[in-house]
Amino acid sequence: MRRLFVWLGSGALAGLIMGPNTVLAQGYGVYEHGSCAMGRAGTAVASPCQDGSAIFFNPAGLALGGGQQISAGGTLIIPSGNFENDVTGLKSSLNNRVYPVPHVYYARRINDRFAAGFGLFAPYGLETDWPENSEGRFLGYKSIIQGIYLQPTLAMRLTPKIAIGAGLDITHLHVQLNQHADLSSVALPPPAPPGQTFANLGIAAGTDFADAELTGGGWNMGANFGIHFQLTNKLALGARYLTRQKVEINNGQVVFTQIQTGIILAAGNPFGAPAGTPLDAVLAPRFLADSTLGSQSASTSITLPDQIVVGAAYQLTDKFKVLFDYQRVNWKVFDALVLNFENAGQRTLVENYRASNGYRIGGEYAIRPTTMIRAGFLTHTAAAPDETVTPNLPEGPRSEFTLGLGTRLTGALRVDLAYQYIDQADRRGRSTDGGFTTPTTAVNNGLYKFNAHLFGATFALAF
Repeated sequence: MRRLFVWLGSGALAGLIMGPNTVLAQGYGVYEHGSCAMGRAGTAVASPCQDGSAIFFNPAGLALGGGQQISAGGTLIIPSGNFENDVTGLKSSLNNRVYPVPHVYYARRINDRFAAGFGLFAPYGLETDWPENSEGRFLGYKSIIQGIYLQPTLAMRLTPKIAIGAGLDITHLHVQLNQHADLSSVALPPPAPPGQTFANLGIAAGTDFADAELTGGGWNMGANFGIHFQLTNKLALGARYLTRQKVEINNGQVVFTQIQTGIILAAGNPFGAPAGTPLDAVLAPRFLADSTLGSQSASTSITLPDQIVVGAAYQLTDKFKVLFDYQRVNWKVFDALVLNFENAGQRTLVENYRASNGYRIGGEYAIRPTTMIRAGFLTHTAAAPDETVTPNLPEGPRSEFTLGLGTRLTGALRVDLAYQYIDQADRRGRSTDGGFTTPTTAVNNGLYKFNAHLFGATFALAF
Protein backbone atom coordinates (compact mmCIF):
# COMPACT_ATOMS: atom_id res chain seq x y z
CA MET A 1 0.00 0.00 0.00
CA ARG A 2 3.01 2.28 0.38
CA ARG A 3 3.43 2.02 -3.40
CA LEU A 4 -0.16 3.19 -3.79
CA PHE A 5 0.47 6.24 -1.62
CA VAL A 6 3.50 7.26 -3.67
CA TRP A 7 1.64 6.81 -6.95
CA LEU A 8 -1.50 8.58 -5.85
CA GLY A 9 0.21 11.45 -4.07
CA SER A 10 2.65 11.97 -6.92
CA GLY A 11 -0.07 12.00 -9.51
CA ALA A 12 -2.10 14.45 -7.50
CA LEU A 13 0.68 16.91 -6.82
CA ALA A 14 1.94 16.75 -10.37
CA GLY A 15 -1.47 17.39 -11.81
CA LEU A 16 -2.07 20.17 -9.37
CA ILE A 17 1.18 21.93 -10.19
CA MET A 18 0.85 21.30 -13.90
CA GLY A 19 -1.83 23.75 -13.92
CA PRO A 20 -5.50 23.80 -13.47
CA ASN A 21 -6.40 25.62 -16.61
CA THR A 22 -9.51 26.52 -18.50
CA VAL A 23 -7.76 26.70 -21.85
CA LEU A 24 -6.90 30.33 -21.32
CA ALA A 25 -3.21 30.88 -21.97
CA GLN A 26 0.15 29.19 -22.30
CA GLY A 27 0.76 26.72 -19.52
CA TYR A 28 -1.43 27.95 -16.70
CA GLY A 29 -0.93 31.66 -17.40
CA VAL A 30 -3.63 34.33 -17.45
CA TYR A 31 -3.33 37.59 -19.39
CA GLU A 32 -6.76 39.20 -19.14
CA HIS A 33 -6.18 41.82 -16.41
CA GLY A 34 -7.93 44.85 -17.86
CA SER A 35 -10.80 45.06 -20.34
CA CYS A 36 -9.25 47.87 -22.35
CA ALA A 37 -6.16 45.78 -23.11
CA MET A 38 -8.25 42.62 -23.47
CA GLY A 39 -10.32 44.25 -26.24
CA ARG A 40 -7.19 44.75 -28.32
CA ALA A 41 -5.80 41.22 -27.71
CA GLY A 42 -3.61 42.18 -24.75
CA THR A 43 -1.42 44.60 -26.73
CA ALA A 44 -0.52 47.10 -24.02
CA VAL A 45 3.24 47.17 -23.46
CA ALA A 46 3.91 50.07 -25.89
CA SER A 47 0.66 51.92 -25.28
CA PRO A 48 -0.70 51.06 -21.82
CA CYS A 49 -4.36 51.73 -21.16
CA GLN A 50 -5.17 54.66 -18.88
CA ASP A 51 -7.02 52.53 -16.32
CA GLY A 52 -4.14 51.60 -14.02
CA SER A 53 -3.60 48.23 -15.74
CA ALA A 54 -0.14 49.45 -16.76
CA ILE A 55 0.84 48.19 -13.29
CA PHE A 56 0.68 44.71 -14.85
CA PHE A 57 1.19 45.30 -18.60
CA ASN A 58 4.06 47.82 -18.31
CA PRO A 59 4.81 49.59 -15.00
CA ALA A 60 6.50 52.47 -16.87
CA GLY A 61 3.09 53.37 -18.27
CA LEU A 62 2.03 54.85 -14.91
CA ALA A 63 4.30 57.82 -15.62
CA LEU A 64 2.37 58.57 -18.83
CA GLY A 65 -0.96 59.21 -17.13
CA GLY A 66 -2.19 62.03 -15.00
CA GLY A 67 -4.23 62.65 -11.87
CA GLN A 68 -5.48 59.93 -9.59
CA GLN A 69 -7.81 57.02 -10.25
CA ILE A 70 -8.97 53.66 -9.05
CA SER A 71 -10.25 50.91 -11.32
CA ALA A 72 -11.77 47.50 -10.70
CA GLY A 73 -13.28 44.76 -12.77
CA GLY A 74 -12.87 41.22 -13.89
CA THR A 75 -13.11 38.64 -16.61
CA LEU A 76 -15.66 35.82 -16.71
CA ILE A 77 -14.28 32.71 -18.41
CA ILE A 78 -16.71 30.14 -19.79
CA PRO A 79 -14.83 27.09 -21.09
CA SER A 80 -16.10 23.98 -22.81
CA GLY A 81 -14.15 20.89 -23.73
CA ASN A 82 -14.03 17.14 -23.80
CA PHE A 83 -11.80 14.09 -24.10
CA GLU A 84 -12.65 11.33 -26.59
CA ASN A 85 -11.10 7.89 -26.15
CA ASP A 86 -9.53 6.44 -29.31
CA VAL A 87 -10.75 2.89 -28.69
CA THR A 88 -14.12 3.23 -26.99
CA GLY A 89 -15.23 6.51 -28.55
CA LEU A 90 -16.56 7.56 -25.15
CA LYS A 91 -16.40 11.25 -24.27
CA SER A 92 -15.81 12.99 -20.96
CA SER A 93 -16.83 16.66 -20.91
CA LEU A 94 -15.89 19.49 -18.55
CA ASN A 95 -18.54 20.54 -16.06
CA ASN A 96 -20.37 23.71 -17.02
CA ARG A 97 -18.69 26.41 -14.96
CA VAL A 98 -18.03 30.15 -15.04
CA TYR A 99 -14.67 31.31 -13.63
CA PRO A 100 -14.20 34.93 -12.47
CA VAL A 101 -10.73 36.52 -12.60
CA PRO A 102 -10.72 39.90 -10.78
CA HIS A 103 -8.33 42.84 -11.02
CA VAL A 104 -8.01 46.07 -9.00
CA TYR A 105 -5.65 49.02 -9.62
CA TYR A 106 -4.92 52.34 -7.95
CA ALA A 107 -2.72 54.90 -9.72
CA ARG A 108 -1.62 58.41 -8.76
CA ARG A 109 0.62 60.94 -10.45
CA ILE A 110 2.90 62.43 -7.78
CA ASN A 111 4.48 65.20 -9.87
CA ASP A 112 5.72 65.83 -13.41
CA ARG A 113 8.23 62.98 -13.18
CA PHE A 114 6.91 60.39 -10.71
CA ALA A 115 3.80 58.24 -10.40
CA ALA A 116 2.87 55.42 -8.07
CA GLY A 117 0.24 52.73 -7.87
CA PHE A 118 -0.91 49.43 -6.46
CA GLY A 119 -2.38 46.44 -8.27
CA LEU A 120 -4.01 43.13 -7.48
CA PHE A 121 -4.20 40.52 -10.25
CA ALA A 122 -3.69 36.80 -10.94
CA PRO A 123 -1.23 36.11 -13.79
CA TYR A 124 -1.04 32.38 -13.06
CA GLY A 125 -3.98 30.15 -12.29
CA LEU A 126 -7.45 28.89 -13.07
CA GLU A 127 -9.19 25.57 -12.78
CA THR A 128 -10.19 22.35 -14.52
CA ASP A 129 -13.39 20.73 -13.30
CA TRP A 130 -14.38 17.34 -14.73
CA PRO A 131 -17.21 15.11 -13.48
CA GLU A 132 -16.03 12.90 -10.65
CA ASN A 133 -16.71 9.81 -12.81
CA SER A 134 -14.81 11.15 -15.84
CA GLU A 135 -12.34 8.87 -17.62
CA GLY A 136 -9.34 10.88 -16.41
CA ARG A 137 -10.37 10.86 -12.74
CA PHE A 138 -7.35 8.71 -11.78
CA LEU A 139 -5.08 11.56 -12.86
CA GLY A 140 -7.37 14.31 -11.53
CA TYR A 141 -10.97 15.43 -11.84
CA LYS A 142 -10.68 18.82 -10.18
CA SER A 143 -7.56 20.98 -10.14
CA ILE A 144 -7.17 24.52 -8.82
CA ILE A 145 -4.26 26.91 -8.85
CA GLN A 146 -4.59 30.51 -7.66
CA GLY A 147 -1.58 32.78 -7.91
CA ILE A 148 -2.54 36.18 -6.49
CA TYR A 149 -0.07 39.03 -7.02
CA LEU A 150 -0.10 42.20 -4.89
CA GLN A 151 2.10 44.79 -6.59
CA PRO A 152 3.10 48.24 -5.26
CA THR A 153 4.62 50.13 -8.20
CA LEU A 154 6.69 53.25 -8.87
CA ALA A 155 7.27 54.88 -12.29
CA MET A 156 9.47 57.77 -13.41
CA ARG A 157 9.98 59.85 -16.54
CA LEU A 158 13.70 59.91 -17.29
CA THR A 159 13.19 62.30 -20.21
CA PRO A 160 10.11 63.61 -22.01
CA LYS A 161 10.33 60.53 -24.28
CA ILE A 162 11.57 57.79 -21.91
CA ALA A 163 9.83 56.35 -18.84
CA ILE A 164 10.71 53.44 -16.57
CA GLY A 165 8.79 51.61 -13.87
CA ALA A 166 9.09 48.74 -11.42
CA GLY A 167 6.83 46.88 -9.05
CA LEU A 168 7.36 44.48 -6.15
CA ASP A 169 5.18 41.38 -6.52
CA ILE A 170 4.03 39.87 -3.24
CA THR A 171 2.61 36.52 -4.28
CA HIS A 172 0.36 33.98 -2.62
CA LEU A 173 -0.09 30.62 -4.35
CA HIS A 174 -2.91 28.22 -3.44
CA VAL A 175 -3.22 24.77 -4.98
CA GLN A 176 -5.75 21.93 -4.77
CA LEU A 177 -6.34 18.64 -6.55
CA ASN A 178 -9.00 15.96 -6.30
CA GLN A 179 -8.39 12.53 -7.79
CA HIS A 180 -9.48 8.90 -7.48
CA ALA A 181 -7.31 5.79 -7.08
CA ASP A 182 -7.77 2.66 -9.23
CA LEU A 183 -7.62 -0.50 -7.12
CA SER A 184 -6.69 -2.72 -10.08
CA SER A 185 -3.27 -1.08 -10.41
CA VAL A 186 -2.34 -1.35 -6.72
CA ALA A 187 0.34 -3.91 -5.77
CA LEU A 188 -0.80 -6.89 -3.73
CA PRO A 189 0.76 -7.22 -0.27
CA PRO A 190 3.09 -10.14 0.59
CA PRO A 191 3.06 -13.08 0.30
CA ALA A 192 1.87 -12.30 -3.24
CA PRO A 193 4.75 -12.41 -5.78
CA PRO A 194 6.34 -9.03 -6.57
CA GLY A 195 4.71 -7.21 -9.46
CA GLN A 196 1.25 -8.69 -8.94
CA THR A 197 -1.61 -6.23 -8.50
CA PHE A 198 -5.26 -6.45 -7.59
CA ALA A 199 -5.90 -6.99 -11.29
CA ASN A 200 -4.43 -10.48 -10.80
CA LEU A 201 -7.35 -11.18 -8.45
CA GLY A 202 -9.77 -10.27 -11.20
CA ILE A 203 -10.35 -6.69 -10.06
CA ALA A 204 -11.48 -4.77 -13.16
CA ALA A 205 -9.55 -1.74 -14.40
CA GLY A 206 -11.22 1.46 -13.31
CA THR A 207 -12.34 0.20 -9.87
CA ASP A 208 -12.50 3.30 -7.64
CA PHE A 209 -11.59 2.68 -4.02
CA ALA A 210 -10.11 5.97 -2.73
CA ASP A 211 -10.66 9.68 -3.24
CA ALA A 212 -7.74 12.02 -2.49
CA GLU A 213 -7.85 15.76 -1.92
CA LEU A 214 -4.57 17.62 -1.87
CA THR A 215 -4.29 21.24 -0.73
CA GLY A 216 -1.44 23.62 0.02
CA GLY A 217 -0.11 27.13 -0.39
CA GLY A 218 2.81 29.47 0.08
CA TRP A 219 4.12 33.05 -0.21
CA ASN A 220 6.98 34.54 -2.18
CA MET A 221 8.17 37.80 -3.78
CA GLY A 222 9.21 38.79 -7.29
CA ALA A 223 9.29 41.91 -9.46
CA ASN A 224 7.84 43.46 -12.61
CA PHE A 225 9.97 45.91 -14.66
CA GLY A 226 8.99 48.08 -17.61
CA ILE A 227 10.35 50.70 -19.99
CA HIS A 228 8.58 52.94 -22.50
CA PHE A 229 10.02 54.93 -25.44
CA GLN A 230 8.01 57.58 -27.29
CA LEU A 231 10.22 57.64 -30.39
CA THR A 232 8.05 60.04 -32.42
CA ASN A 233 4.64 61.60 -32.08
CA LYS A 234 3.20 58.50 -33.76
CA LEU A 235 5.51 55.60 -32.81
CA ALA A 236 6.05 54.16 -29.32
CA LEU A 237 7.97 51.12 -28.14
CA GLY A 238 7.76 49.27 -24.84
CA ALA A 239 9.15 46.27 -22.98
CA ARG A 240 8.27 44.45 -19.76
CA TYR A 241 9.94 41.71 -17.73
CA LEU A 242 8.16 39.73 -15.01
CA THR A 243 10.61 37.76 -12.87
CA ARG A 244 10.28 34.09 -12.06
CA GLN A 245 9.37 33.05 -8.53
CA LYS A 246 10.00 29.85 -6.65
CA VAL A 247 7.19 29.29 -4.19
CA GLU A 248 7.77 26.76 -1.43
CA ILE A 249 4.71 24.76 -0.41
CA ASN A 250 5.56 23.24 2.94
CA ASN A 251 2.06 22.93 4.40
CA GLY A 252 0.49 20.57 1.87
CA GLN A 253 -2.10 18.15 3.21
CA VAL A 254 -3.48 14.96 1.66
CA VAL A 255 -6.85 13.63 2.86
CA PHE A 256 -8.01 10.20 1.66
CA THR A 257 -11.62 9.03 1.72
CA GLN A 258 -12.49 5.39 1.16
CA ILE A 259 -14.83 4.56 -1.74
CA GLN A 260 -16.83 1.37 -1.27
CA THR A 261 -16.23 -1.23 -3.99
CA GLY A 262 -18.77 -3.82 -2.83
CA ILE A 263 -16.33 -6.61 -3.68
CA ILE A 264 -16.53 -9.87 -1.69
CA LEU A 265 -13.39 -11.99 -1.21
CA ALA A 266 -13.30 -15.63 -2.23
CA ALA A 267 -11.67 -18.46 -0.32
CA GLY A 268 -7.88 -18.62 -0.53
CA ASN A 269 -7.48 -14.90 -1.00
CA PRO A 270 -4.00 -13.40 -0.35
CA PHE A 271 -5.27 -11.56 2.73
CA GLY A 272 -6.04 -14.80 4.60
CA ALA A 273 -9.58 -13.56 5.20
CA PRO A 274 -12.53 -15.98 5.35
CA ALA A 275 -14.57 -16.42 2.19
CA GLY A 276 -17.36 -13.85 2.02
CA THR A 277 -15.32 -11.11 3.72
CA PRO A 278 -15.93 -7.66 2.14
CA LEU A 279 -12.72 -6.36 0.56
CA ASP A 280 -13.68 -2.89 1.79
CA ALA A 281 -13.37 -4.14 5.39
CA VAL A 282 -9.84 -5.39 4.65
CA LEU A 283 -8.85 -2.05 3.13
CA ALA A 284 -10.54 0.14 5.77
CA PRO A 285 -7.65 0.13 8.32
CA ARG A 286 -5.42 1.68 5.68
CA PHE A 287 -7.51 4.88 5.93
CA LEU A 288 -7.13 5.30 9.69
CA ALA A 289 -4.98 8.04 11.21
CA ASP A 290 -1.24 7.33 11.01
CA SER A 291 -1.85 4.60 8.41
CA THR A 292 -0.67 4.64 4.82
CA LEU A 293 -3.85 6.27 3.55
CA GLY A 294 -4.50 8.37 6.62
CA SER A 295 -4.12 12.14 6.50
CA GLN A 296 -0.57 13.00 5.48
CA SER A 297 1.55 16.08 4.87
CA ALA A 298 3.29 16.79 1.57
CA SER A 299 5.63 19.48 0.29
CA THR A 300 7.11 20.70 -2.95
CA SER A 301 8.19 23.90 -4.67
CA ILE A 302 6.70 25.54 -7.76
CA THR A 303 8.58 27.89 -10.03
CA LEU A 304 6.30 30.46 -11.65
CA PRO A 305 8.05 31.29 -14.93
CA ASP A 306 9.55 34.59 -15.95
CA GLN A 307 8.13 36.31 -19.01
CA ILE A 308 9.22 39.08 -21.33
CA VAL A 309 7.04 41.19 -23.60
CA VAL A 310 8.16 43.69 -26.24
CA GLY A 311 5.87 45.70 -28.45
CA ALA A 312 5.15 48.69 -30.66
CA ALA A 313 2.23 51.07 -31.11
CA TYR A 314 1.68 53.31 -34.12
CA GLN A 315 -0.88 56.10 -34.44
CA LEU A 316 -1.94 55.72 -38.08
CA THR A 317 -4.41 58.61 -37.94
CA ASP A 318 -5.75 60.92 -35.26
CA LYS A 319 -8.43 58.30 -34.55
CA PHE A 320 -6.83 54.93 -35.37
CA LYS A 321 -3.98 53.17 -33.53
CA VAL A 322 -2.43 49.75 -34.29
CA LEU A 323 -0.39 47.72 -31.80
CA PHE A 324 1.79 44.62 -31.83
CA ASP A 325 3.26 42.61 -28.93
CA TYR A 326 5.54 39.58 -28.77
CA GLN A 327 5.52 37.55 -25.55
CA ARG A 328 7.85 34.75 -24.44
CA VAL A 329 7.15 32.78 -21.27
CA ASN A 330 9.97 30.66 -19.91
CA TRP A 331 8.00 27.51 -19.09
CA LYS A 332 11.25 25.53 -19.35
CA VAL A 333 11.69 26.18 -15.63
CA PHE A 334 9.03 23.51 -15.10
CA ASP A 335 11.14 20.56 -16.26
CA ALA A 336 10.79 18.37 -13.18
CA LEU A 337 8.82 18.28 -9.95
CA VAL A 338 10.37 17.03 -6.70
CA LEU A 339 7.76 15.76 -4.24
CA ASN A 340 8.30 15.03 -0.55
CA PHE A 341 5.83 12.96 1.45
CA GLU A 342 5.64 12.54 5.18
CA ASN A 343 5.54 8.75 5.03
CA ALA A 344 6.58 7.88 1.49
CA GLY A 345 9.90 9.62 0.91
CA GLN A 346 10.80 11.60 -2.19
CA ARG A 347 9.79 11.24 -5.81
CA THR A 348 10.84 13.20 -8.90
CA LEU A 349 8.50 13.59 -11.86
CA VAL A 350 9.74 14.70 -15.26
CA GLU A 351 7.52 17.29 -17.02
CA ASN A 352 9.65 18.58 -19.93
CA TYR A 353 7.86 21.90 -20.41
CA ARG A 354 9.13 24.26 -23.09
CA ALA A 355 9.12 28.02 -23.54
CA SER A 356 6.07 29.39 -25.34
CA ASN A 357 5.83 32.22 -27.85
CA GLY A 358 2.85 34.52 -28.32
CA TYR A 359 2.06 37.08 -31.02
CA ARG A 360 -0.61 39.75 -30.52
CA ILE A 361 -1.98 42.39 -32.87
CA GLY A 362 -4.63 44.90 -31.89
CA GLY A 363 -6.22 48.13 -32.89
CA GLU A 364 -8.50 50.82 -31.51
CA TYR A 365 -10.52 53.51 -33.22
CA ALA A 366 -12.05 56.62 -31.66
CA ILE A 367 -15.59 56.87 -32.99
CA ARG A 368 -15.88 60.03 -30.89
CA PRO A 369 -13.56 61.72 -28.38
CA THR A 370 -14.92 59.76 -25.40
CA THR A 371 -15.60 56.39 -27.05
CA MET A 372 -13.25 53.75 -28.47
CA ILE A 373 -13.93 50.53 -30.33
CA ARG A 374 -11.25 47.81 -30.27
CA ALA A 375 -10.38 44.50 -31.90
CA GLY A 376 -7.48 42.09 -31.94
CA PHE A 377 -6.06 38.68 -32.75
CA LEU A 378 -3.44 36.60 -30.97
CA THR A 379 -1.84 33.21 -31.37
CA HIS A 380 0.64 31.28 -29.25
CA THR A 381 2.34 27.95 -28.92
CA ALA A 382 1.74 25.35 -26.21
CA ALA A 383 3.91 24.92 -23.13
CA ALA A 384 3.16 21.25 -22.40
CA PRO A 385 4.85 18.71 -24.71
CA ASP A 386 2.83 15.90 -26.28
CA GLU A 387 3.86 13.43 -23.58
CA THR A 388 2.43 15.45 -20.66
CA VAL A 389 -1.02 16.41 -21.97
CA THR A 390 -3.45 15.18 -19.29
CA PRO A 391 -6.89 16.14 -17.91
CA ASN A 392 -5.09 18.44 -15.46
CA LEU A 393 -3.56 20.54 -18.24
CA PRO A 394 -4.86 19.63 -21.70
CA GLU A 395 -3.67 22.86 -23.26
CA GLY A 396 -2.48 23.34 -26.83
CA PRO A 397 -1.70 25.98 -29.47
CA ARG A 398 -4.43 28.62 -29.65
CA SER A 399 -5.85 31.32 -31.83
CA GLU A 400 -7.89 34.01 -30.07
CA PHE A 401 -10.11 36.84 -31.30
CA THR A 402 -11.16 39.93 -29.32
CA LEU A 403 -13.56 42.85 -29.47
CA GLY A 404 -13.87 45.80 -27.12
CA LEU A 405 -15.65 49.04 -26.36
CA GLY A 406 -14.65 51.85 -24.02
CA THR A 407 -16.65 54.94 -23.19
CA ARG A 408 -16.97 57.65 -20.58
CA LEU A 409 -20.17 57.34 -18.54
CA THR A 410 -19.66 60.61 -16.65
CA GLY A 411 -16.90 63.17 -16.42
CA ALA A 412 -15.06 60.98 -13.89
CA LEU A 413 -16.29 57.44 -14.60
CA ARG A 414 -15.22 55.31 -17.54
CA VAL A 415 -16.15 51.74 -18.48
CA ASP A 416 -14.36 49.29 -20.77
CA LEU A 417 -16.03 46.12 -22.03
CA ALA A 418 -14.42 43.23 -23.91
CA TYR A 419 -15.19 39.86 -25.46
CA GLN A 420 -12.66 37.15 -26.33
CA TYR A 421 -13.05 33.80 -28.09
CA ILE A 422 -10.41 31.11 -27.66
CA ASP A 423 -10.07 28.44 -30.32
CA GLN A 424 -7.65 25.73 -29.21
CA ALA A 425 -6.19 23.24 -31.66
CA ASP A 426 -7.22 19.64 -30.93
CA ARG A 427 -4.52 17.97 -28.85
CA ARG A 428 -3.71 14.30 -28.37
CA GLY A 429 -3.12 13.26 -24.77
CA ARG A 430 -3.88 10.64 -22.18
CA SER A 431 -6.48 9.90 -19.55
CA THR A 432 -4.59 7.20 -17.64
CA ASP A 433 -1.55 7.14 -15.38
CA GLY A 434 0.63 5.09 -17.72
CA GLY A 435 3.93 6.84 -18.42
CA PHE A 436 3.38 9.48 -15.76
CA THR A 437 6.75 9.09 -14.08
CA THR A 438 8.58 8.70 -17.38
CA PRO A 439 6.45 10.67 -19.86
CA THR A 440 5.93 9.14 -23.31
CA THR A 441 3.47 9.69 -26.14
CA ALA A 442 3.05 5.90 -26.36
CA VAL A 443 0.31 6.06 -23.71
CA ASN A 444 -1.66 8.89 -25.34
CA ASN A 445 -5.09 7.34 -25.83
CA GLY A 446 -7.41 10.09 -27.03
CA LEU A 447 -8.13 13.60 -28.21
CA TYR A 448 -8.76 16.75 -26.15
CA LYS A 449 -10.93 19.50 -27.66
CA PHE A 450 -11.45 22.93 -26.10
CA ASN A 451 -12.73 26.43 -26.65
CA ALA A 452 -13.80 29.28 -24.38
CA HIS A 453 -15.76 32.52 -24.30
CA LEU A 454 -14.52 35.39 -22.12
CA PHE A 455 -16.37 38.53 -21.07
CA GLY A 456 -14.60 41.42 -19.34
CA ALA A 457 -15.60 44.70 -17.72
CA THR A 458 -13.46 47.35 -16.01
CA PHE A 459 -14.71 50.54 -14.33
CA ALA A 460 -12.26 53.38 -13.76
CA LEU A 461 -13.00 56.36 -11.53
CA ALA A 462 -10.80 59.49 -11.72
CA PHE A 463 -10.65 61.82 -8.74
